[in-house]
Amino acid sequence: MVGRDKPLTEGDILIEFQQVGSIIRVSAIDPRTNREVVIQGPASAGRAALARNALAKLNYVLRKAAE
Repeated sequence: MVGRDKPLTEGDILIEFQQVGSIIRVSAIDPRTNREVVIQGPASAGRAALARNALAKLNYVLRKAAE
């Protein structure tokens, strides 16, 4: 990953939640690279699960960019 030897954790990133009706839009940002990913999910899924999914997507995107 872009200058990293291990995946990011929730403490390493910025996470923003925006609720639109029954959907929550989650943005995850790596402040070091300014790379941002966005996911959407049902509000019933809970913020912790949505944050984990956004983090997983961000790690995936960073890993692909490093290849």
